[in-house]
Amino acid sequence: MSRMTHQGTRDIPLHFAKELTANVNRAWRDGSFIKSVTPITQDLLRFWFSDAFCDTRNFNFHEGQKQAILNTIYLHEVMGVSSVMDMYKSTSPELLSEMDLLDLEKEKYKHPKYAIKMATGTGKTWVLHALLIWQFLNAKSEKETSVRYSKNFLLVAPGLIVYERLLDAFLGKEQEDGTRDFDKSDFKAFERLFVPPAYKDIIFGFIQSNVVRKDEIGTKVTGEGLIAITNWHLLAGEEEKTSDKSPIEDPTAVIKDVLPITPGKTAGNALDSLDSQYLRGREIEYLANLPDLVVFNDEAHHIHEVKRGGEIFEVQWQRSLLQISEPKKGNFIQIDFSATPYSVTGSGQKRTKHFFPHIVVDFDLRTSIRHGLIKTIALDKRKQVATMDLDFKAVREGKDVVGLSDGQKIMLRAGLQKLNILEKEFVDLTSDEQGVSSKHPKMMVICEDTKVAPFVTDFLIKSEGLSEDDVMEIHSDRKGNIPQKEWDETKQRLFNIDKHKNPRVIVSVLMLREGFDVNNICVIVPLRSTTSFILLEQTIGRGLRLMWREPIFEEVKAENRIRLLDKKEEPINYLDILSIVEHPAFIEFYEKLIDEGTIGAAEKPPTDRENILGDIINVGLREGYEEYDFYWPLIIRESEENLATTELTFENMDPFPIALEELEQLVPKDGDVFYSEEVTVRTRFGEYSVTADIFNANSYNEFLSKLVRGVTSMLIPMGRKRKKSFPMMQVNTAEIAKLTDDYIRHKLFDQEFDPMLGDNWRILFLSESKILSHIIKNVSKAIYEMQNNVDVTEAEVIKKPFSDVAEIKMRENFCLDISKAIYEKLAYPSNKGGFEKAFIEFVDKDSEVHSFLKINEIYHDFAHITYIREDGLLSHYYPDFLVRTSNKVYLVETKAEKDVNNPNVQQKRRATIDWIDKINQLKPEDRLYSQWHYVLLGENTFYEMSDKGADTVDILEYQKKTRGQIEGTLEDYFI
Repeated sequence: MSRMTHQGTRDIPLHFAKELTANVNRAWRDGSFIKSVTPITQDLLRFWFSDAFCDTRNFNFHEGQKQAILNTIYLHEVMGVSSVMDMYKSTSPELLSEMDLLDLEKEKYKHPKYAIKMATGTGKTWVLHALLIWQFLNAKSEKETSVRYSKNFLLVAPGLIVYERLLDAFLGKEQEDGTRDFDKSDFKAFERLFVPPAYKDIIFGFIQSNVVRKDEIGTKVTGEGLIAITNWHLLAGEEEKTSDKSPIEDPTAVIKDVLPITPGKTAGNALDSLDSQYLRGREIEYLANLPDLVVFNDEAHHIHEVKRGGEIFEVQWQRSLLQISEPKKGNFIQIDFSATPYSVTGSGQKRTKHFFPHIVVDFDLRTSIRHGLIKTIALDKRKQVATMDLDFKAVREGKDVVGLSDGQKIMLRAGLQKLNILEKEFVDLTSDEQGVSSKHPKMMVICEDTKVAPFVTDFLIKSEGLSEDDVMEIHSDRKGNIPQKEWDETKQRLFNIDKHKNPRVIVSVLMLREGFDVNNICVIVPLRSTTSFILLEQTIGRGLRLMWREPIFEEVKAENRIRLLDKKEEPINYLDILSIVEHPAFIEFYEKLIDEGTIGAAEKPPTDRENILGDIINVGLREGYEEYDFYWPLIIRESEENLATTELTFENMDPFPIALEELEQLVPKDGDVFYSEEVTVRTRFGEYSVTADIFNANSYNEFLSKLVRGVTSMLIPMGRKRKKSFPMMQVNTAEIAKLTDDYIRHKLFDQEFDPMLGDNWRILFLSESKILSHIIKNVSKAIYEMQNNVDVTEAEVIKKPFSDVAEIKMRENFCLDISKAIYEKLAYPSNKGGFEKAFIEFVDKDSEVHSFLKINEIYHDFAHITYIREDGLLSHYYPDFLVRTSNKVYLVETKAEKDVNNPNVQQKRRATIDWIDKINQLKPEDRLYSQWHYVLLGENTFYEMSDKGADTVDILEYQKKTRGQIEGTLEDYFI
């Protein structure tokens, strides 16, 4: 029987989120998910998560972000839930027996409401962006509203920092002159992740025209919908300011209720202030009158119930949301984001977390750390802290603070000692030739109250020798708020803190507990003594964002996590480790995290470079490197030359293998029909038409546009030049569109075909026939062959020296001193790198080898070969080694036998043979006066031949590949 008492949720919502995630992932793998959503959502999910697109980007949604997006869309579209109770009934009805059903019947849970629990620093804002795009595009595409989607959005931040962060994300960072540059917004900077090319103009137009700041809500005229960004003060009113005094003791509250607006000359009573107070109510009314709305609550743990005098109340923030949602009935959606979506009851052993009932995903701190998405946390346990009988609260006389205690001074000195050690080594490792570095570690001090902060600043400057520029003190009130005028002066320096050496130390109370999104916080000194677990987690969260994001550091950071979290050993380096100086009041909290394997304890301070950086070293060019240098031949078009129509022709493109007459029989009269099916009892509902496979289009012209953008995603459009990288070729997209159109009309079906005649264009979207895939492969092939059929005697060749990369980072324990490369050392993989290590040692000792190089795709990103993947899209392949003898250059790939039959591996090898043939047609001075060869070197072959006395040339000649061997023909065996 269901329990009806108010017993709290405890961790039941986390069990719900786990079961939901399992259901979603199962539906995603078997394809039923993608078939059950709208065509717009299909487009978005494929663009965001399919390998065909992910493989072409350097950044993608990580596992936690993907899960949050999928879980939310699954509940909303596939399951069609309309309340929190529906969520449980559709996913885990048995959990309802453990829940307070009366609580779930409250009005605030009677609309679609989803809470996303993700650890601080793991990118909740990117999830918000994706869900906003999903809602907007679906709402825009609807001919009749389904009440499931909206073009009206309200983004609510808990304070000024998060509010500014959201404005930065949508409009671009604010410049010193107060303007914002949209090109620096999240949507523009990460356009290749968020925005499918076909929807680019629609999405960018909507964002740029419809963002409304907090002081513009209800007054700014927008076009189609709006994105209103505000902080909680708009919704909270005066509810947050509570008083312990009775009305008799302090009648001001009663007077304020009776006379809420009192003209006068004192601050706040001027006419412009009164107008502002009056309009504030109008903002709530304006939002309430919108026909539909999606509310995104950032840091939503502020929306909780409070208990006074034995009664439970909603905070004003939530009451205002209820007021806004009430007229909309089912046309209101609430999506909450928080790393700490819970309230706490009891204390000591009876302390219990009660998680929000509408949590749909749980990507917690432990998981985030173990995936390397945020810093690893190390607790600095100082022996003097554990043994000395010290006071860790400020010295006071009555209510006045008169100084810092000895315990606080020791904590500050411990933090400063760690900062000094990290700073020297971090900057030395990353400084450029001018001594400029972006890796300046910072220390943050969280004070117990605003009266203590000045004493901390004074101690750091007068006692510890820091300059005034070294310390930045954030002045805020007891609730973490800061005056607007002071905030305007502070925010530019605060938000750009990663870019500059100073300040080194940030001193604050509560102002920076949320939304302080900088990367270089490496040390936290929590002087504030609190029993609030939420506040403690927020404090830790300020330093969790990654500082060392470059791929070269991933391996050593992963090893560190294993040592610290699994083996319970000292860290071998301090790259992306957040050091927290232990405060005795937090021991219970810390021990719980250590037991969970979330943080580790560092008993010993780092003493030398290796303790801080691990074995990461900088390796530069050797003296006399010119003798061993290679260059990579880049064959390009003349910079302003267009693709001539004669170069791109459909004559050699393959017709589709199924006759047009057969395909016509497969076209439904009303298009492809899909239906939704409930996953537990298989109830069918909601039929709709779908006209898409890999690309979705509402017209033939849009279809051509999408296809061309997809095929040319790795090419550089005409007129766009890059200084630091080289285009594969210059592309005129109009010519490629014409080629595609000509192919469809004249060659695709081996007869004339008019896609605009009747429903002919629907044939192109037959989902099972794979016509789109066929078109993509043939268009890609035509572009690829055109590039490889360049008359190299007339082509422009850029010779890109590898020595242009003057310094690379390596792991000292996994590199070798060598004598025949431009660098003093060459690296090999730490995991299963024995073969490459042996090959490097062998080649370096061979007198017939003039020079060689291990290609590092992170640094030598120009040294790639373009190939057509199995799905028809273009990608890049990086060989392993270059080896040069007196008159030959060998392109060497060390291979694993298990990969030989992989289709994409075969495609890489065909492309490499094409590239080698093209290089060998160049003038001798453009190819190092050498003949180039392609070598696939297996581990067994290398060891067998080297053990029998073969030299490098013997082995490479034996293993070099010809076109016949790669393509499986016999022609080369009889030459």
